[in-house]
Amino acid sequence: MEEKKYPILDQIKKANDIKRISPENYEALAAEIRDFLLCHISETGGHLASNLGAVELTMALHLFMRFPEDRLIWDVGHQSYTHKLLTGRREGFDTLRKFGGMSGFPKRRESDCDAFDTGHSSTSLSAGLGLVKARDLAGKKHNVVAVIGDGAMTGGMAFEALNNASKLKTNYIMILNDNEMSIAKNVGGFSNYLQRLRAKEGYLDLKDSVFNRLNRSEAGKSVIGGLQRAKGSLRSLVLPAGTYFEELGIKYLGPVDGHNTSAVLKLLRSAKHVNGPVILHVKTRKGMGYTPAMRHPARFHGAEPFYVETGIPKKERSRDSYTEVFSTVMKREIGPGYPNVVAITAAMPDGTGLKRFAKAFPERFFDVGIAEEHAVTFAAGLSAGGYVPIVAIYSSFLQRAYDQILHDVCLQELPVVFAVDRAGLVGSDGETHQGVFDISFLSSIPGMHIMAPKNKWELADMLLFAVQAGCPIALRYPRGEAYDGLAEYRQEITMGKSEMIYDEKDIAIFALGSMVATGEKVRELLKEEGKSCSLINARFVKPIDEDAILKAMEKHQLIVTMEENVAAGGLGEKVRQILWDHGYSGKFLPIAVPDTFVEHGSPELLKEHLNMHPVGIVERIHRCLEESI
Repeated sequence: MEEKKYPILDQIKKANDIKRISPENYEALAAEIRDFLLCHISETGGHLASNLGAVELTMALHLFMRFPEDRLIWDVGHQSYTHKLLTGRREGFDTLRKFGGMSGFPKRRESDCDAFDTGHSSTSLSAGLGLVKARDLAGKKHNVVAVIGDGAMTGGMAFEALNNASKLKTNYIMILNDNEMSIAKNVGGFSNYLQRLRAKEGYLDLKDSVFNRLNRSEAGKSVIGGLQRAKGSLRSLVLPAGTYFEELGIKYLGPVDGHNTSAVLKLLRSAKHVNGPVILHVKTRKGMGYTPAMRHPARFHGAEPFYVETGIPKKERSRDSYTEVFSTVMKREIGPGYPNVVAITAAMPDGTGLKRFAKAFPERFFDVGIAEEHAVTFAAGLSAGGYVPIVAIYSSFLQRAYDQILHDVCLQELPVVFAVDRAGLVGSDGETHQGVFDISFLSSIPGMHIMAPKNKWELADMLLFAVQAGCPIALRYPRGEAYDGLAEYRQEITMGKSEMIYDEKDIAIFALGSMVATGEKVRELLKEEGKSCSLINARFVKPIDEDAILKAMEKHQLIVTMEENVAAGGLGEKVRQILWDHGYSGKFLPIAVPDTFVEHGSPELLKEHLNMHPVGIVERIHRCLEESI
């Protein structure tokens, strides 16, 4: 990419260089940053709308703070691109979210200006509070600032942190970045509360004006004392509902225009003098400065490469994604055919494919906000009340609700269906988003059932099977284009039973879900070498098809398992145990994600790196066969 010249941004080479920029150039710098982000994200893809909305806020933070001594924590972290620019990582944007390149999220190993690794929502206030206490225990005086979005405030962890932070007697600055969005439009009572605060911002100006004037005389100070003893009589006149944060004992400042760098900076300097927790309410707009992103912030949340002039993606989709197949079945078959089925999402009706169901059956659709734990127990309540809930959550985010799945769903044997989207290697978002743990943590729970489809038709069949199963069941499927091969193999779904695709001898491959397509390619390569190979679509991890494994033992000298999940607790580990228990004398080769956190990169490249692509697997099979028993 040919690098543009940016007269003001070019002056920023490292952290704290922004302090040399004169205030009259702040607006021009913000415009240059937006242009830089647009040019690069349109080529690499990445989180666009959230970053465009946080430019001036980030500039104000960098003018206020000194890095790396001060500590800045971003909630989720997908809005940290400007922070990376201002801390000397400009060259990294050519490799943004590419394998071996710069992460799209804060990474401590990437820069000492990144105080905390993030990727999931509602965590920044807790992490920041920990850094505040560490600062105080060490007797240091640096600033700690945590940024959280209004969408993330629906997560229970944020409220736990606020409750704990209220006891602080030292400075802790929390910034509420209020853009009225998470990925989708915000929902719930807290969103409504913020709307009232936005509408009543005149109260805050009035409060400051009145208290400043009263504070100029002894008589006025007496009046202030009376008002304080009355617990905010002035506030009660103007805001009958009160201010939630001040009731907790947290100083509230704002709201302020988050696209006015000087105004935000002024508020930050005021917040610095508070001996306790303080929250700054900053109003921003997602996609600010780029019309397509302002009109469609959800679509530009995580954007693929696009044409800047129009916002249209550069790459046309050649096939339906698994999410789109799920969406179609939910609207056309599940919705009209199963009136007792309801659908639940945690702030992602678009991402999970439930938006179409929501429009067709609004009374049976529930968006609970960013609150995965609540989503699951809410589903358990619906199930106990006679309904069959389908909870659609990305694999990476379902991790957050492990206790609720165990305690509230499986312990009671409630028929809840988990549509586990983005299972397996998801690509460019990296370690925090790879869905390679769900088989392991779900299969550890008694009463849970887990299945995965080999192609788009099997996804449809499994979804219909799941809503009739009458038990807790998870249906995991990957991100991206749905495989349309092996269409002629569509054996009826039976609980705990695999599907024989090719029945031969010598080598048996038990492949799960997305790895069936890989297994087919591996078999073709082996057949070219004259080797005989069976291919079994495992379908279920729990209950596992023990009969099929025992039959494979009889005529195969090598049994291979293939899955997009970590080895520990996965399909391979379960097959190995059955082989051991029944005295299998042949060889066994598990193909799975190794015991590591997998960085960002395309799924294809990651599989090659992990030696999980067809050629690499064939080579591993050769080595296994050549080894002595």
